[in-house]
Amino acid sequence: MSDSSLVPERQLVFSPGLAATIGLEETILLQHLQVLFEHRQAQVQRNHAWLNVERSYLLTTLPFWNAVDLHRITRSLVDKGVILMESPPLHSSEHLLFAINEPVAAQQPVAEPAPPAPAPSRRSAALLPVHWSPSEDLLQLLGLNHNIPRQFALDQLEDFIFYWRERGETSHAWENKFRQHVVSNWRRQQSQGSKFQVEAPTALDNHWQPSADAMEIMARGGIDRDFIEQAVPEFILYWRERGAAPKELNSKFIQHIRIQWARYTSSLEHSTEPKRIVDHWQPSADVYDILRMSHIDLDFARSVLPEFIVYWKDSNQAHTSWNSKFLQHVKYHWAKRHQLQQTDKSHGGQQGTDSTGRTRDRSLEDDLTDTSWAS
Repeated sequence: MSDSSLVPERQLVFSPGLAATIGLEETILLQHLQVLFEHRQAQVQRNHAWLNVERSYLLTTLPFWNAVDLHRITRSLVDKGVILMESPPLHSSEHLLFAINEPVAAQQPVAEPAPPAPAPSRRSAALLPVHWSPSEDLLQLLGLNHNIPRQFALDQLEDFIFYWRERGETSHAWENKFRQHVVSNWRRQQSQGSKFQVEAPTALDNHWQPSADAMEIMARGGIDRDFIEQAVPEFILYWRERGAAPKELNSKFIQHIRIQWARYTSSLEHSTEPKRIVDHWQPSADVYDILRMSHIDLDFARSVLPEFIVYWKDSNQAHTSWNSKFLQHVKYHWAKRHQLQQTDKSHGGQQGTDSTGRTRDRSLEDDLTDTSWAS
Protein backbone atom coordinates (compact mmCIF):
# COMPACT_ATOMS: atom_id res chain seq x y z
CA MET A 1 0.00 0.00 0.00
CA SER A 2 1.14 3.55 -0.59
CA ASP A 3 2.14 5.76 2.34
CA SER A 4 0.70 8.85 0.64
CA SER A 5 -2.41 10.55 2.01
CA LEU A 6 -5.15 12.71 0.51
CA VAL A 7 -4.69 15.07 3.47
CA PRO A 8 -1.40 17.01 3.16
CA GLU A 9 0.92 17.17 6.13
CA ARG A 10 0.67 20.23 8.40
CA GLN A 11 2.82 23.12 7.24
CA LEU A 12 5.35 24.73 9.56
CA VAL A 13 5.01 28.47 10.10
CA PHE A 14 7.25 30.78 12.08
CA SER A 15 7.54 34.37 13.21
CA PRO A 16 10.19 36.25 11.20
CA GLY A 17 10.62 38.80 14.01
CA LEU A 18 11.43 36.04 16.47
CA ALA A 19 13.68 34.33 13.91
CA ALA A 20 15.70 37.53 13.57
CA THR A 21 16.05 37.58 17.35
CA ILE A 22 16.93 33.99 18.32
CA GLY A 23 17.64 32.32 14.96
CA LEU A 24 15.58 30.56 12.27
CA GLU A 25 16.11 26.98 13.49
CA GLU A 26 15.45 27.96 17.10
CA THR A 27 12.20 29.72 16.12
CA ILE A 28 10.89 26.73 14.13
CA LEU A 29 11.57 24.30 16.99
CA LEU A 30 10.24 26.69 19.66
CA GLN A 31 6.92 27.26 17.89
CA HIS A 32 6.64 23.55 17.12
CA LEU A 33 7.07 22.76 20.83
CA GLN A 34 4.63 25.52 21.79
CA VAL A 35 1.87 23.91 19.73
CA LEU A 36 2.28 20.66 21.69
CA PHE A 37 0.89 22.35 24.81
CA GLU A 38 -2.45 22.62 23.00
CA HIS A 39 -2.74 18.85 22.51
CA ARG A 40 -0.88 17.35 25.49
CA GLN A 41 -1.31 17.54 29.24
CA ALA A 42 1.46 19.56 30.91
CA GLN A 43 2.63 19.18 34.52
CA VAL A 44 2.99 22.39 36.56
CA GLN A 45 6.12 22.36 38.73
CA ARG A 46 8.08 25.28 40.20
CA ASN A 47 5.60 27.70 38.57
CA HIS A 48 6.34 26.41 35.03
CA ALA A 49 4.36 24.08 32.75
CA TRP A 50 6.53 21.03 31.90
CA LEU A 51 5.91 18.73 28.94
CA ASN A 52 7.52 15.39 28.08
CA VAL A 53 7.78 14.67 24.34
CA GLU A 54 9.31 11.64 22.65
CA ARG A 55 12.39 12.10 20.52
CA SER A 56 10.89 9.80 17.87
CA TYR A 57 7.89 12.12 17.58
CA LEU A 58 10.10 15.15 16.98
CA LEU A 59 12.18 13.30 14.40
CA THR A 60 8.99 12.24 12.61
CA THR A 61 7.35 15.67 12.59
CA LEU A 62 10.64 17.47 11.84
CA PRO A 63 12.24 15.01 9.37
CA PHE A 64 14.81 17.50 8.09
CA TRP A 65 16.70 17.28 11.44
CA ASN A 66 18.43 14.34 13.11
CA ALA A 67 18.93 13.71 16.84
CA VAL A 68 22.22 15.65 16.88
CA ASP A 69 20.54 18.65 15.23
CA LEU A 70 17.70 18.58 17.76
CA HIS A 71 20.20 18.47 20.62
CA ARG A 72 22.14 21.41 19.19
CA ILE A 73 19.06 23.58 18.68
CA THR A 74 17.51 22.77 22.08
CA ARG A 75 20.81 23.62 23.78
CA SER A 76 20.82 26.94 21.91
CA LEU A 77 17.30 27.70 23.19
CA VAL A 78 18.38 26.82 26.73
CA ASP A 79 21.51 28.99 26.50
CA LYS A 80 19.41 31.93 25.31
CA GLY A 81 17.02 31.53 28.24
CA VAL A 82 13.99 30.72 26.06
CA ILE A 83 13.25 27.21 27.36
CA LEU A 84 14.14 25.16 30.43
CA MET A 85 15.23 21.53 30.06
CA GLU A 86 15.56 18.71 32.58
CA SER A 87 16.49 15.71 30.46
CA PRO A 88 19.71 14.22 29.02
CA PRO A 89 20.86 15.40 25.55
CA LEU A 90 18.46 14.40 22.76
CA HIS A 91 21.17 12.51 20.86
CA SER A 92 21.36 10.04 23.79
CA SER A 93 17.87 10.24 25.33
CA GLU A 94 14.50 9.04 24.09
CA HIS A 95 12.57 11.92 25.65
CA LEU A 96 12.72 15.71 25.96
CA LEU A 97 11.42 17.15 29.26
CA PHE A 98 11.11 20.90 28.77
CA ALA A 99 9.21 24.04 29.77
CA ILE A 100 8.79 27.42 28.09
CA ASN A 101 10.60 29.96 30.29
CA GLU A 102 7.41 31.81 31.24
CA PRO A 103 5.90 31.50 34.74
CA VAL A 104 2.46 29.93 34.75
CA ALA A 105 1.12 32.77 36.92
CA ALA A 106 2.18 35.31 34.25
CA GLN A 107 0.13 33.64 31.56
CA GLN A 108 -3.29 35.07 30.82
CA PRO A 109 -6.10 32.81 32.06
CA VAL A 110 -8.07 31.16 29.31
CA ALA A 111 -11.77 31.88 29.57
CA GLU A 112 -13.86 28.77 30.10
CA PRO A 113 -16.32 28.37 27.22
CA ALA A 114 -19.94 28.53 28.22
CA PRO A 115 -21.71 25.17 28.26
CA PRO A 116 -23.40 24.55 24.93
CA ALA A 117 -27.10 25.13 24.82
CA PRO A 118 -29.32 22.22 23.87
CA ALA A 119 -29.27 21.75 20.13
CA PRO A 120 -32.50 22.98 18.54
CA SER A 121 -34.34 20.86 16.10
CA ARG A 122 -33.40 23.30 13.34
CA ARG A 123 -30.26 25.47 13.26
CA SER A 124 -31.12 29.14 13.78
CA ALA A 125 -29.13 32.31 13.19
CA ALA A 126 -27.54 33.89 16.29
CA LEU A 127 -25.49 36.88 17.34
CA LEU A 128 -21.72 36.47 17.53
CA PRO A 129 -20.77 35.54 21.15
CA VAL A 130 -18.33 37.80 22.99
CA HIS A 131 -15.88 34.96 23.55
CA TRP A 132 -16.31 33.33 20.13
CA SER A 133 -13.20 31.71 18.66
CA PRO A 134 -12.57 29.75 15.45
CA SER A 135 -12.21 26.00 15.55
CA GLU A 136 -8.85 24.29 15.29
CA ASP A 137 -9.95 22.70 12.00
CA LEU A 138 -10.57 26.13 10.48
CA LEU A 139 -7.13 27.40 11.55
CA GLN A 140 -5.47 24.36 10.01
CA LEU A 141 -7.45 24.73 6.76
CA LEU A 142 -6.36 28.37 6.50
CA GLY A 143 -2.77 27.22 6.75
CA LEU A 144 -3.16 24.33 4.32
CA ASN A 145 -5.25 26.02 1.64
CA HIS A 146 -4.01 29.62 1.84
CA ASN A 147 -0.64 29.30 3.61
CA ILE A 148 -1.89 31.70 6.29
CA PRO A 149 0.05 31.48 9.59
CA ARG A 150 -1.99 30.51 12.62
CA GLN A 151 -0.93 33.59 14.57
CA PHE A 152 -2.00 35.92 11.75
CA ALA A 153 -5.50 34.39 11.81
CA LEU A 154 -5.78 34.73 15.59
CA ASP A 155 -4.60 38.36 15.40
CA GLN A 156 -7.69 39.16 13.29
CA LEU A 157 -10.13 37.74 15.86
CA GLU A 158 -10.51 40.84 18.04
CA ASP A 159 -11.41 43.14 15.11
CA PHE A 160 -13.76 40.50 13.68
CA ILE A 161 -15.73 40.16 16.93
CA PHE A 162 -15.87 43.92 17.47
CA TYR A 163 -17.11 44.59 13.91
CA TRP A 164 -19.94 42.06 13.90
CA ARG A 165 -21.15 42.76 17.43
CA GLU A 166 -21.28 46.47 16.60
CA ARG A 167 -23.45 45.67 13.60
CA GLY A 168 -25.73 43.44 15.66
CA GLU A 169 -26.33 41.01 12.79
CA THR A 170 -27.01 37.32 13.12
CA SER A 171 -25.55 34.49 11.08
CA HIS A 172 -25.75 30.73 10.64
CA ALA A 173 -22.03 30.38 9.81
CA TRP A 174 -19.65 32.59 11.76
CA GLU A 175 -16.70 30.35 10.88
CA ASN A 176 -17.25 30.94 7.18
CA LYS A 177 -17.43 34.70 7.74
CA PHE A 178 -14.23 34.57 9.79
CA ARG A 179 -12.49 32.60 7.03
CA GLN A 180 -13.46 35.26 4.47
CA HIS A 181 -12.34 38.02 6.86
CA VAL A 182 -8.91 36.45 7.41
CA VAL A 183 -8.30 35.60 3.74
CA SER A 184 -9.22 39.16 2.70
CA ASN A 185 -6.84 40.71 5.24
CA TRP A 186 -4.07 38.26 4.30
CA ARG A 187 -4.30 39.12 0.61
CA ARG A 188 -4.30 42.82 1.42
CA GLN A 189 -1.22 42.30 3.57
CA GLN A 190 0.54 40.38 0.80
CA SER A 191 -0.20 43.08 -1.76
CA GLN A 192 1.38 45.72 0.51
CA GLY A 193 4.51 43.65 1.15
CA SER A 194 4.31 40.73 3.54
CA LYS A 195 5.52 41.12 7.08
CA PHE A 196 5.92 37.35 7.30
CA GLN A 197 9.05 37.12 5.21
CA VAL A 198 12.48 37.03 6.76
CA GLU A 199 13.96 40.42 6.08
CA ALA A 200 17.51 41.11 5.08
CA PRO A 201 19.92 41.93 7.91
CA THR A 202 19.34 45.39 9.31
CA ALA A 203 21.98 47.93 8.41
CA LEU A 204 24.09 48.47 11.50
CA ASP A 205 24.33 52.19 12.11
CA ASN A 206 24.78 54.29 15.23
CA HIS A 207 21.01 54.26 15.87
CA TRP A 208 20.60 50.46 15.99
CA GLN A 209 18.75 49.12 19.04
CA PRO A 210 17.94 45.52 20.07
CA SER A 211 14.38 44.37 19.40
CA ALA A 212 11.68 44.25 22.07
CA ASP A 213 11.85 40.43 22.03
CA ALA A 214 15.60 40.52 22.68
CA MET A 215 15.14 42.98 25.56
CA GLU A 216 12.47 40.75 27.11
CA ILE A 217 14.69 37.65 26.89
CA MET A 218 17.60 39.45 28.57
CA ALA A 219 15.33 40.94 31.23
CA ARG A 220 14.07 37.44 32.08
CA GLY A 221 17.71 36.50 32.59
CA GLY A 222 18.02 39.12 35.34
CA ILE A 223 20.24 41.49 33.35
CA ASP A 224 19.96 45.16 34.30
CA ARG A 225 18.44 47.34 31.55
CA ASP A 226 20.97 50.17 32.07
CA PHE A 227 23.79 47.65 31.60
CA ILE A 228 22.23 46.53 28.29
CA GLU A 229 21.82 50.08 26.97
CA GLN A 230 25.41 50.99 27.88
CA ALA A 231 26.70 47.96 25.96
CA VAL A 232 24.98 48.88 22.66
CA PRO A 233 27.63 51.36 21.39
CA GLU A 234 30.44 48.85 22.04
CA PHE A 235 28.49 46.14 20.17
CA ILE A 236 27.87 48.45 17.19
CA LEU A 237 31.52 49.49 17.04
CA TYR A 238 32.70 45.86 17.13
CA TRP A 239 30.59 44.77 14.14
CA ARG A 240 31.18 47.94 12.14
CA GLU A 241 34.94 47.43 12.43
CA ARG A 242 34.52 43.87 11.17
CA GLY A 243 33.00 45.30 7.99
CA ALA A 244 29.72 43.32 7.95
CA ALA A 245 26.87 42.87 10.38
CA PRO A 246 25.68 39.29 11.15
CA LYS A 247 22.33 38.06 9.86
CA GLU A 248 21.09 37.48 13.40
CA LEU A 249 21.98 40.77 15.07
CA ASN A 250 19.66 40.35 18.05
CA SER A 251 20.80 36.80 18.72
CA LYS A 252 24.44 37.90 18.62
CA PHE A 253 23.66 40.80 20.92
CA ILE A 254 22.00 38.48 23.47
CA GLN A 255 25.09 36.25 23.51
CA HIS A 256 27.36 39.29 23.84
CA ILE A 257 25.37 40.71 26.77
CA ARG A 258 25.21 37.36 28.60
CA ILE A 259 29.00 37.02 28.47
CA GLN A 260 29.63 40.63 29.53
CA TRP A 261 27.06 40.40 32.36
CA ALA A 262 28.66 37.21 33.69
CA ARG A 263 32.07 38.90 33.72
CA TYR A 264 30.66 42.02 35.36
CA THR A 265 28.87 40.19 38.18
CA SER A 266 31.91 38.00 38.76
CA SER A 267 34.18 41.06 39.00
CA LEU A 268 31.90 42.55 41.66
CA GLU A 269 32.15 39.39 43.75
CA HIS A 270 35.89 38.95 43.29
CA SER A 271 37.21 42.48 42.87
CA THR A 272 40.99 42.98 43.18
CA GLU A 273 40.71 46.75 43.66
CA PRO A 274 41.68 47.91 47.19
CA LYS A 275 38.78 49.49 49.10
CA ARG A 276 38.28 51.13 52.49
CA ILE A 277 36.09 49.32 54.96
CA VAL A 278 32.50 50.62 55.33
CA ASP A 279 30.56 51.29 58.54
CA HIS A 280 28.25 48.33 58.20
CA TRP A 281 30.67 45.85 56.68
CA GLN A 282 29.88 42.19 57.31
CA PRO A 283 32.02 39.13 56.56
CA SER A 284 30.73 36.72 53.96
CA ALA A 285 29.15 33.37 54.76
CA ASP A 286 32.37 31.67 53.58
CA VAL A 287 34.25 33.34 56.43
CA TYR A 288 31.94 31.82 59.03
CA ASP A 289 32.22 28.43 57.32
CA ILE A 290 36.01 28.57 57.63
CA LEU A 291 35.79 29.63 61.28
CA ARG A 292 33.37 26.80 62.00
CA MET A 293 35.74 24.26 60.41
CA SER A 294 38.54 25.73 62.57
CA HIS A 295 36.39 25.08 65.70
CA ILE A 296 36.22 28.79 66.50
CA ASP A 297 33.09 29.96 68.27
CA LEU A 298 31.01 32.11 65.90
CA ASP A 299 29.60 34.25 68.71
CA PHE A 300 33.18 35.09 69.67
CA ALA A 301 33.90 36.08 66.04
CA ARG A 302 30.86 38.37 65.96
CA SER A 303 31.87 39.95 69.27
CA VAL A 304 35.22 41.18 67.87
CA LEU A 305 33.70 42.56 64.65
CA PRO A 306 32.97 46.11 65.96
CA GLU A 307 36.57 46.46 67.20
CA PHE A 308 37.83 45.28 63.80
CA ILE A 309 35.75 47.84 61.88
CA VAL A 310 36.67 50.74 64.17
CA TYR A 311 40.40 49.99 63.93
CA TRP A 312 40.49 49.86 60.14
CA LYS A 313 38.26 52.91 59.68
CA ASP A 314 40.60 54.90 61.91
CA SER A 315 43.65 53.61 60.06
CA ASN A 316 42.13 54.81 56.75
CA GLN A 317 43.82 51.97 54.87
CA ALA A 318 42.47 50.13 51.81
CA HIS A 319 42.70 46.39 51.20
CA THR A 320 41.57 44.02 48.48
CA SER A 321 40.03 41.47 50.87
CA TRP A 322 38.49 42.44 54.18
CA ASN A 323 37.34 38.85 54.65
CA SER A 324 40.95 37.68 54.85
CA LYS A 325 41.82 40.45 57.29
CA PHE A 326 38.89 39.55 59.50
CA LEU A 327 39.85 35.86 59.50
CA GLN A 328 43.36 36.84 60.60
CA HIS A 329 41.93 39.11 63.31
CA VAL A 330 39.58 36.45 64.74
CA LYS A 331 42.17 33.66 64.70
CA TYR A 332 44.71 35.86 66.47
CA HIS A 333 42.36 36.82 69.29
CA TRP A 334 40.99 33.27 69.58
CA ALA A 335 44.52 31.88 69.99
CA LYS A 336 45.37 34.65 72.44
CA ARG A 337 42.27 33.89 74.49
CA HIS A 338 43.16 30.21 74.76
CA GLN A 339 46.76 31.03 75.63
CA LEU A 340 45.56 33.11 78.57
CA GLN A 341 43.26 30.32 79.68
CA GLN A 342 46.15 27.86 79.67
CA THR A 343 48.27 30.34 81.66
CA ASP A 344 45.51 30.71 84.23
CA LYS A 345 45.34 26.94 84.65
CA SER A 346 49.15 26.60 85.05
CA HIS A 347 49.16 29.26 87.85
CA GLY A 348 45.97 28.08 89.47
CA GLY A 349 45.97 28.37 93.28
CA GLN A 350 49.20 30.47 93.50
CA GLN A 351 48.99 33.66 95.56
CA GLY A 352 51.45 36.38 96.52
CA THR A 353 53.21 39.39 95.26
CA ASP A 354 56.13 37.59 93.62
CA SER A 355 56.39 38.13 89.86
CA THR A 356 56.51 34.38 89.25
CA GLY A 357 53.10 34.00 90.86
CA ARG A 358 51.26 36.42 88.52
CA THR A 359 48.54 35.01 86.25
CA ARG A 360 49.48 37.43 83.46
CA ASP A 361 52.86 38.01 81.86
CA ARG A 362 51.69 41.09 79.93
CA SER A 363 50.35 44.39 81.15
CA LEU A 364 46.99 45.88 80.21
CA GLU A 365 48.79 48.58 78.27
CA ASP A 366 50.56 45.93 76.19
CA ASP A 367 47.23 44.32 75.30
CA LEU A 368 45.59 47.61 74.39
CA THR A 369 48.40 48.73 72.10
CA ASP A 370 49.00 45.33 70.47
CA THR A 371 48.13 45.48 66.76
CA SER A 372 50.30 42.63 65.54
CA TRP A 373 47.16 40.92 64.20
CA ALA A 374 46.74 43.71 61.65
CA SER A 375 50.11 43.27 59.99
